[in-house]
Amino acid sequence: MTPQEFDAFYAASFSRLTGQLYAMTSDWSEAQDVVQEAFIRAWDRRRTFDPDDAPEAWIRTTARRLAISRWRRLARGLHLAGRHHHEPRTVEPPTEEHLMLVIALRDLPEAQRSAMVLHHMCDLSIEQVAAETGASVSAVKSRLARGRTALAARLGDQPPTSEEGRLHV
Repeated sequence: MTPQEFDAFYAASFSRLTGQLYAMTSDWSEAQDVVQEAFIRAWDRRRTFDPDDAPEAWIRTTARRLAISRWRRLARGLHLAGRHHHEPRTVEPPTEEHLMLVIALRDLPEAQRSAMVLHHMCDLSIEQVAAETGASVSAVKSRLARGRTALAARLGDQPPTSEEGRLHV
C-alpha cells in the first residue's frame, strides 16, 4: 500500500473503526486512542498491506487487543493498589524513659552522640563504629566513656542500661 493509498484507507475507515471500538470499550476517548495506535502500527506495515486482504480487520483486531491490554493493565494496577491498602499501623508513643534519653543525647557533642547511638542502640562493635564514623578505635572508646559519663550526669546516677550494658530505647 502506498502512502497515498494508506491515507485514503485511514480517511475512509477511521470513523467506522472508532465506532466499532467504542461499542466494545464503552469509552469514546479510549476507542479513538486504540484505533489511532493501531493505525500507527499499521503505517509501519503499509507496504505489506493489500487492500484486497481486509486491512480494516487487521486494524480492528489490533485496536481490540490494545484495548484489552490497557484494560488488563488498569485492572492489575487497581488490584495491586487494593492489595497494598492497609490500615495504618498504630505506633506506640515513646516511653518517658526513651524521651528522657533522647533529650539527654541531644545535649551531647555530635561525635559522642553518634558513638553512643551506634554502639548502644544499633549494636555495632567499637571497631564497626570506628569504621562508620572514620574515627580511630581509641577515639571511639574515649567518646563512649565521655558520653556515658555525661549521660549519667544528665539522667541521674545511673544511665538506663540492660544486663549487657546496652541502653534501653
